[in-house]
Amino acid sequence: MPEAVGVIQALGFPSILAAADAVVKAARVTLVFFDKAEKAQFMIVFRGPVSEVNAAMAAGLREAENAFGGEVTTHYIVPNPPPNVVDVLPLRHNETSDPYRV
Repeated sequence: MPEAVGVIQALGFPSILAAADAVVKAARVTLVFFDKAEKAQFMIVFRGPVSEVNAAMAAGLREAENAFGGEVTTHYIVPNPPPNVVDVLPLRHNETSDPYRV
């Protein structure tokens, strides 16, 4: 089954927390990465089937913008990422995310 990778970067921790909560509740996706980006920005990366990532992205963007002071700075979906991209960037399912994999 083709998988996609979704990335949301937002200003402030509350907005990215709201986005992370929304993406995992809205669709069958797994949160695989979280980190600080720059200038008080945070990012999340999630994976799942292409249609599920699309639904999760819509929910995550909506909730991030609805959080007090929330501002999405960038977002992107990579459908069917090639193996070399997955191997080099932190997009893999890992030991931490595997128990929650759907």
